[in-house]
Amino acid sequence: MSSNPLALFRRRARTPAFGRILLYVLMVALAVPFLLPLLWMVSSSLKPISEIFSYPPSLLPSDWRWDNYARITDYQPFGRQYFNSLYIAALVCVGSVVVSAMAGYAFARVRLIGGGTMFVLLLTALLMPSEVIIVPLFRLFSEIGWTDTHWPLIIPAVFGSNSVFGTFVMRQFFLGLPAELEESGRLDGLGRFGLFFRIALPLAGPSLSAVALLSFLHSWNSFLEPLVFLRSPEMFTLPVALTQIVDNFGAPVWNVQLAASTLTVIPVLAVFLVAQRWFIKSIVNSGLKG
Repeated sequence: MSSNPLALFRRRARTPAFGRILLYVLMVALAVPFLLPLLWMVSSSLKPISEIFSYPPSLLPSDWRWDNYARITDYQPFGRQYFNSLYIAALVCVGSVVVSAMAGYAFARVRLIGGGTMFVLLLTALLMPSEVIIVPLFRLFSEIGWTDTHWPLIIPAVFGSNSVFGTFVMRQFFLGLPAELEESGRLDGLGRFGLFFRIALPLAGPSLSAVALLSFLHSWNSFLEPLVFLRSPEMFTLPVALTQIVDNFGAPVWNVQLAASTLTVIPVLAVFLVAQRWFIKSIVNSGLKG
């Protein structure tokens, strides 16, 4: 056995590096089934429509058709629909975070008569699929004149399953906060809202970012509600708009549809990357670890 400390350090350093290399190779191999459809979508968005179903298939187009992206507006008011999805998802994201944070803190820290039973009843909303209540919601929003508006996509999402799950996440986080933090705040004269806004909420960055990310993605990908409540192409969100990129015979224009789908993915990737970075930063900077 070598007694040289430097040689021992180098031998120990090589082993984790080799393990990391194996881990990276395994992660890349596991990512291939998920990345291949994405690469195929981007590649097909640049192909002539005759090449999309050609056999044998080719990953790269022989004739690069960048004009497929410009042709999207020939079928749908895509810019307006893009804006619709962005602002609806942003409002749902902000609203769900606010409702979830306040409700989660109330269930975790405020002594309520029957609070445990109320929380269990709240969680049962997660067991009810949206398809079950879509008809009653349609009748309700028809009566108050909200059909073909974006309110049915915002209000139920903010106070519906997004916030129910978000309330569960935030409650679990606030239950894990040491009681000593709030006790020190009370000694400084803070009331309930002061404890929430000045102590609990600043430490909840990781949980808030998770709720925000999930709420944004849920709203961005929502298809059933826009399909039921919206009628005008100018009011469509992107999931519905993608299905309307068809020719005069109702057949999908695949290359243009895939070009629109590629543009639709960009905000999702951007939000995920930003939220991931902020999530890690919140863990590092917060007073609680683990």
